[in-house]
Amino acid sequence: MMDIESKRRILQAVEHRRAERRRFLRYAGTATAMAGGLSLLAACDDDDDGDVVTPTPTPTPTPTASSGIADVNVLNFALNLEYLEAQFYSFATTGQSLPVDMLGGVGRAGAVQGGRAVTFTDPVVAQYAREIAYNERHHVAFLREALGSAAIAQPAINIGGDAAGPFTAAARSAGVVGSNDTFDPYASDENFLLAAYLFEDVGVTAYKGAAPLLTNPTYVDAAAGILATEGYHAGLLRTALYSKGIEMPSLITSANRISDARDSLDGSSDLDQGITRDGNANLVPADEDGIAFSRSTGQVLNIVYLNAASTGSGGFFPAGVNGAFVTSGPA
Repeated sequence: MMDIESKRRILQAVEHRRAERRRFLRYAGTATAMAGGLSLLAACDDDDDGDVVTPTPTPTPTPTASSGIADVNVLNFALNLEYLEAQFYSFATTGQSLPVDMLGGVGRAGAVQGGRAVTFTDPVVAQYAREIAYNERHHVAFLREALGSAAIAQPAINIGGDAAGPFTAAARSAGVVGSNDTFDPYASDENFLLAAYLFEDVGVTAYKGAAPLLTNPTYVDAAAGILATEGYHAGLLRTALYSKGIEMPSLITSANRISDARDSLDGSSDLDQGITRDGNANLVPADEDGIAFSRSTGQVLNIVYLNAASTGSGGFFPAGVNGAFVTSGPA
């Protein structure tokens, strides 16, 4: 049985983690996004214990008109992807959408098509799913808070698991299922992991590619924080797939085929990496220097639109995304 001193140390560690998170949100959310008077709202944290932390204004760099607009565009592009991820995990873990007050904003608003709760059989996978869902929901809230009135609305999103849905289209293209078969990401723990793997690796490369586009140090720091979280998610999912694949080799084969399919969509360069290489685990996709690779906005849209050509909609975004970067196409 745990003694009183051990319990006290654990409680202190939990409180320290909360305090660190509050300090990060206070810092990352206080900045000016656009010259000309468009002030961004400072981020605040409403954590599990119900305490609302109001950020204290601190001096922040004021970007030029051109750099400020670019920063807003980059963050809004990221918000499109966060809407997609957050909705997928929300439905998978709760069977419900994000609340309506997290979805409005600039541009054409859209609803979510498809999605339902997964009946998890592995409690470890279920815990992974719930933690990632929590993080992704807060990424949406964080970006919306930082962007303020400049935040885009959620575009139309399709996360359906039926025969006509984008998951089936992606799985058929990758050879994960047959040309007449359906891939339902909500049907099993394994299908959920494969679907999440499709998203998370793209999210990491998207944030990595966006980093050089940001000019305001405050936003660079905030984006780096989200990138780190997405990297943890991707590594966790790759590890879970590999571990389960030891007993179920077809799972590793399917994950590697998804990697090849992503690579076929984002241009001629061989960027993507599966969860094994030369028969060994490949849990951290990186170049020969151990550095993760990047994708441009166009390459990211190639994958989520499920189209190797230049286009403005399709796949998981049937009416396209909102914001300045809407057209796919390899760099």
